[in-house]
Amino acid sequence: MKLPMVNNKKTDPTDIGRRQFMKSGAAMVTVTLAPGVTIMAYGGSAESQANPATRWGLLIDVNKCTKDCDECVTACSKENGWQDTGNPETDAQWIRKIDLLNPETGLEQSLAVMCQHCEDAPCVDVCPTGASFKRPDGIVLVDKHTCIGCRYCMMACPYKARSFIHEPVTDQKPYAPRGKGTVEGCTLCVHRVDVGGTPACVEACNTTGNGAMIFGNLNDPESEIAIQLATYASSAIRSDLGLNPGVRYQNL
Repeated sequence: MKLPMVNNKKTDPTDIGRRQFMKSGAAMVTVTLAPGVTIMAYGGSAESQANPATRWGLLIDVNKCTKDCDECVTACSKENGWQDTGNPETDAQWIRKIDLLNPETGLEQSLAVMCQHCEDAPCVDVCPTGASFKRPDGIVLVDKHTCIGCRYCMMACPYKARSFIHEPVTDQKPYAPRGKGTVEGCTLCVHRVDVGGTPACVEACNTTGNGAMIFGNLNDPESEIAIQLATYASSAIRSDLGLNPGVRYQNL
């Protein structure tokens, strides 16, 4: 199942040349972060190995995503090595819980928000070095060895789903490289997906949480996520922007 896409943008050839030049220059630099870890990586397999016939996505049932549950956040932090120290201005937030209140009805809802893995991703459009990119299977990533920390992607993202690393990084995961002075965000646990697994947030939600998350191939009509989307109404955050995100919500 292919979700509708809106894309009327034209590419400036001079912009392509500038990006390629900056990317080739940045590629010469390797910074060692920890034993066995360098920022010359983004996690997962090479972009060329991603299957273009696949589009990975998430479906989150807001009715099941309760305010008192943050198993998805805890699992993501543990899996990918980032820490929430209570400083929202500087802490990384690959995934966060937000609470909504309908002032007319008094309905309170809680939902998980992360990188929405847009088909027409603004973060990719504004990145001057090509560090922000979208794989052929729809997963949006940041290549740490070409990220210069300009934070244009953070300003462009309407979901506030990117974080800038201020603090020195320690105890890193080889499959989830981080680097002070670079930008990061949800990778859909690409290192798991590339070996047939599911994101840590989804696994935790369905084992110790409330079973609010479904992960799968949006382009496979036989997948659970595609069947749910074809059967029940769903919505995207800021659907008016026409970004065609890979994360959808039911009962929002």
